[in-house]
Amino acid sequence: MVYRVYVEKRPGLTVEADALKNDLTSFLGLAGLTSVRILNRYDAEGLDADLFAYAKNTVFSEPQVDVTSDTLDVPAGASVFAVEYLPGQYDQRADSAAQCIQILSQGVRPTVLSAKVYILEGTLTPDDLAAVKKYVINPVEAREASLETRETLAMPYDVPADVAILDGFRAMEDGDLSAFIAKWGLAMDEGDLAFTRAYFRGEDRDPTLTEIRMIDTYWSDHCRHTTFLTTIDKATFDDPVLARTWQRYLNTRERIGRGKKPINLMDLATMACRALKADGRLPKLDESEEINACTVKVDVEIEGKIEKWLLLFKNETHNHPTEIEPFGGAATCIGGAIRDPLSGRSYVYAAMRVTGAGDPTRPLSETLEGKLPQKKLVTTAAAGYSSYGNQIGLATGQVSEL
Repeated sequence: MVYRVYVEKRPGLTVEADALKNDLTSFLGLAGLTSVRILNRYDAEGLDADLFAYAKNTVFSEPQVDVTSDTLDVPAGASVFAVEYLPGQYDQRADSAAQCIQILSQGVRPTVLSAKVYILEGTLTPDDLAAVKKYVINPVEAREASLETRETLAMPYDVPADVAILDGFRAMEDGDLSAFIAKWGLAMDEGDLAFTRAYFRGEDRDPTLTEIRMIDTYWSDHCRHTTFLTTIDKATFDDPVLARTWQRYLNTRERIGRGKKPINLMDLATMACRALKADGRLPKLDESEEINACTVKVDVEIEGKIEKWLLLFKNETHNHPTEIEPFGGAATCIGGAIRDPLSGRSYVYAAMRVTGAGDPTRPLSETLEGKLPQKKLVTTAAAGYSSYGNQIGLATGQVSEL
């Protein structure tokens, strides 16, 4: 049997709903909107009625701040819709609830699914409601959920067929590359695809769809830093300070023997350290195959004795995943920054997030087609970064959007 409960913050504590209402009225311009309510919906299966009833006020809600109900109370004339994660996306809320119930019962872990229910009141047209859904549902990670009760939470999956071989890939003409990319929804560009075609011509076989998908993933901006490694053929500056800085960068490249290397943002970002190292001004830099972060040798006084320690710093960029999935992208950003010092057997004590972003105060009408609104992006990313750090107890001393 599937059990269901709705959980809503008590009056005066509806911070999330109040913030969304402010966004919808000011940012989306929905002047007719008068009320926004947000409820967390939980469906659970694989437990008995008594355990579920006990979990209502111990796992699914906090009685001090939450109100629970078994049915959804929607005022007459109100608009209501629910949002759930896509199958395969990690639902932390549902997973945490299932683990907590298993701890309570000391038994088998139940299946739990969660969804967020939105109830909107006021004068809203169908276009207004569509705009709200577009604002709160990121199709990369979530979808609109049914409001109906469920018979079971089991998800049937079709047995995968044999992986398709892309017959004719090797023989594809240059003029067909763009259409191929569009057909399969690939992130790579025509140059990448032409390079891939040449490889499989050398292999004398056509690739499978899995191989193309894998290459496409590994060559994404997330994994390959495509943007940072894009060759810059020419740059001009109106600001004389920037022009002098650029020329200094070019001169430094020549001086340390990198004049024939491609000019790109990655080279620009690492030039200062390369120059310092070439000039012998980084004597305490520690280098080894084990180190995957900037590592500096330091002397530390411990109980009156000097000990040799390593101090590690790690920067992590996650422009691509954060752009399309802000919460998860920013979370994996801090995750990567933590992981690499840990791989050097160090402790991670603190983090900061300093992000260059577009102006989040610009109106929604100026958002590029197919792009998340900048305000939605930066606020959700900040929440994702904080969430990951909070879960592992890492202090985040600074969160700045520039």
